[in-house]
Amino acid sequence: MAKQEDIFKNVVSHAKEYGFIFPSSEVYDGLSAVYDYAQNGVELKKNIREYWWKSMVQMNENIVGLDAAILMHPTTWKASGHVDAFNDPLIDNKDSKKRYRADTLVEDYCKKLEDKAKKEIDKAKARFGDAFNEEEFVTTNARVVEYLGKKKEILSRLAKGMTDDLQDVKALIEELGIADPETGSKNWTDVKQFNLMFGTKLGASAESAMDLYLRPETAQGIFVNFLNVQKSGRMKVPFGIAQTGKAFRNEIVARQFIFRMREFEQMEMQFFVRPGEEMKWYHHWKDTRLKWHLSLGLGKENYRFHDHEKLAHYANAAADIEFNFPFGFKELEGIHSRTDFDLKAHEKYSGRKLQYFDAELNENYVPYVVETSVGLDRMFLAVFATSLQEETLEDGSTRTVLKLPAVLAPTKAAVLPLVKKDGLPEVSRKIIEDLKWDFNVAYDEKDAVGRRYRRQDALGTPFCITVDHQTLEDETVTIRHRDTMKQDRVKITELRGIIENEVSMKNWLMKM
Repeated sequence: MAKQEDIFKNVVSHAKEYGFIFPSSEVYDGLSAVYDYAQNGVELKKNIREYWWKSMVQMNENIVGLDAAILMHPTTWKASGHVDAFNDPLIDNKDSKKRYRADTLVEDYCKKLEDKAKKEIDKAKARFGDAFNEEEFVTTNARVVEYLGKKKEILSRLAKGMTDDLQDVKALIEELGIADPETGSKNWTDVKQFNLMFGTKLGASAESAMDLYLRPETAQGIFVNFLNVQKSGRMKVPFGIAQTGKAFRNEIVARQFIFRMREFEQMEMQFFVRPGEEMKWYHHWKDTRLKWHLSLGLGKENYRFHDHEKLAHYANAAADIEFNFPFGFKELEGIHSRTDFDLKAHEKYSGRKLQYFDAELNENYVPYVVETSVGLDRMFLAVFATSLQEETLEDGSTRTVLKLPAVLAPTKAAVLPLVKKDGLPEVSRKIIEDLKWDFNVAYDEKDAVGRRYRRQDALGTPFCITVDHQTLEDETVTIRHRDTMKQDRVKITELRGIIENEVSMKNWLMKM
């Protein structure tokens, strides 16, 4: 566990030191759970967004894009259920005056049970080696059965309490002896619901201003525009509408860096289908979305599906793609079969029909919806944390390298003159002028070339191009590959093709 914490601290530290993510308003001591994407972070984030957009919109003839406004008519959120049901169960500690999500306290307790079970499994694995049968051990070892059985029972009681009576959740916390993580106090208040939406006003004066909300999700902007898009684009079911954009949630217990923030960005697609065909498309998008993640090469072992047993009131199937973050497996993307709940709710509250006429069936109906929704910030964290590695080299030295998928790297190549004289900077600048039309490239002439290599490794730059005196004679340069540190001598005219082969979205998406 300590090792995981150290890894996570390194991720946060590296993100700031190398210009990826800064705490927001840091000169004023920051703003909790709000972050700014710095000069390299904004490029990485943009590249992830574009990689998603190209695969989802450009590569699918029946999916189009949308950019709905953040501010929406307040009745939108009444129809969607957010006004009445978008709440977190909060509990205060009377001694520390700290506030926590009650369900998170219980889930953290269960995580400790899971860690205990994993410790037993790891010990047995080390003892028995290749002969170890993990599946059999998990079902027969008394301690593991006890830990996992207790975890399942607690989560079941938590789910029931969250639905039926929040006082049962408080009773569960007290029964388990859960203490304030910071002070150890067990002096708790009752559990109360807290609405997560940020409120704002629209209007010139307080008396006439309309109460609005900053949108807590991007999906509703798609639903209320369903008919506009369908008619103006002459779209035929099945078809999808994709959108990326900011959403806002007044998270009380925001933590784990950019994993859970108050201002975040989503990449969503709502796919409209015939009623009765939603499960076919649900399984299609589960499979397709996992392939998209795997195309980035972050390791198949770092992904798993978590199928929901308890479904939201609007869904008839739901699953999460979970990723192995430095703090364990957590939700990265959700795939949900939302039935026709959203469109029918907006029909009811707006008084307008949101139906599709299916010429093949010669009938009108409200389409069912299959949703894919991935957090862009979480995707950034997954890519960044997995890519950050410490390597021990053959000579015993170490290097910090950010092995970002080349297609996502903020800077594709750095051009380095060996020395700052003899015409080498001028040749280097000419190479940059040629490459920058197609790639984001950097120029670096400070320090010894070895230190410059290390700096670009830490920034995740896939290629370093070194211009030396031989370049002046035969127009060749040394190109160094970040991951292998291999160096090749190539002609300047070959650089574009070499870089393109490694960073092309087409080549990466073809892996799906």
